[in-house]
Amino acid sequence: MTRPHCYGIDTLDLQVVEEFLPGRLIVLEGTDGVGRTTQIQLLRPWLESLGYAVIDTEMTHSILAGEGIKEAKAGHALGPITMQLFYATDFVDRLEQQVLPALRAGFIVLIDRYIYTLMARALVRGADAGWLKSIYGLALKPDAIFYLHLGIEDLIPRVLQRGGFNYWESGMDMRLGPDLYESFVIYQKRILHEFEQMSRVYQFHVIDARLQVEEICALLKHEIHSLLANN
Repeated sequence: MTRPHCYGIDTLDLQVVEEFLPGRLIVLEGTDGVGRTTQIQLLRPWLESLGYAVIDTEMTHSILAGEGIKEAKAGHALGPITMQLFYATDFVDRLEQQVLPALRAGFIVLIDRYIYTLMARALVRGADAGWLKSIYGLALKPDAIFYLHLGIEDLIPRVLQRGGFNYWESGMDMRLGPDLYESFVIYQKRILHEFEQMSRVYQFHVIDARLQVEEICALLKHEIHSLLANN
């Protein structure tokens, strides 16, 4: 498939370079606790059983920046700009070292969170939208973006079941509330608002994450099968 080498996010005027990339880029987005990782673990063997070569990747898994991000976050000492640059480095490294080579070789690439999570997190921390577009405008436009949506009332029990509130996923670095719970609610509401805005701009396929795992997987398989049939 010939596609722009860079996304040209929103109305940003970028030099677009066409490149033949026979693979498919499929993104799963959503907040923590919605089941993205579970779905990718189910989708990969299914796709491989159909004869497709598949790789999957996720944030903080680049060789260049992945471990650095984890170490910096463990110290709770990252400032917002440093954080954004760290994650941008991780994204670009994975794009160049993992995603593009796989697409050139005809692989299906499953991505657990793409630039949309990175932009949402940055925007709620006061980042300039134009600056973010200049950073992430090099991203490839996915063939499909599946957004697993879960409202805050349903998200809280999921997070508690998984072990409780995380410092960064609660936005504690922004001092939004006196404790993890209140900060989590405020922060996640802001993240959900950003996802809602991006959902319209970037044409997310929105899936109700309250559904059973098997139901969500069936919906994803149906959409992906249709996508691949039009290859």
